[in-house]
Amino acid sequence: MFEKIVVGLDGSETSDKALRTACDLAQKYGSEIHLVHTPQPKTVAFAMGAVAGYHTVTTMPNDEEVTKAANMIIGRGKGIAQDYDLSAVKTYSHRGDPVEEIVACAEGCDADLIVTGRRGLGSLGALIQGSTAQGVAHNAKCACLTVA
Repeated sequence: MFEKIVVGLDGSETSDKALRTACDLAQKYGSEIHLVHTPQPKTVAFAMGAVAGYHTVTTMPNDEEVTKAANMIIGRGKGIAQDYDLSAVKTYSHRGDPVEEIVACAEGCDADLIVTGRRGLGSLGALIQGSTAQGVAHNAKCACLTVA
């Protein structure tokens, strides 16, 4: 039913929960998992302050810090997929608009399903612009699952 599942990650607990849900489905259907992370300096600043090993962030991160945080998020996502014994995992990490990057990945790999968390690290911006989950559901050409 679901051959390819795209999962949007931002490093939040909600996106980890969305990934676990996608991994559960992937086990059932033998699906490939495609992890998408779009590094955003504002969410990286939050994540760096919230992740063990980093001091509280008072300034915006530089490019090296953004890349390091993105690698951590993707690495943690791959680790979660490994916990489910999933070997067919592909990763994408490009700067840009999260909605556009997730939808483009889904279209590029001909995904059957996109899984996102309902509220991630971008919830403050969502008050003004609308959430990533809403944008993905509105623009995707495949099924979408939003995990609370």
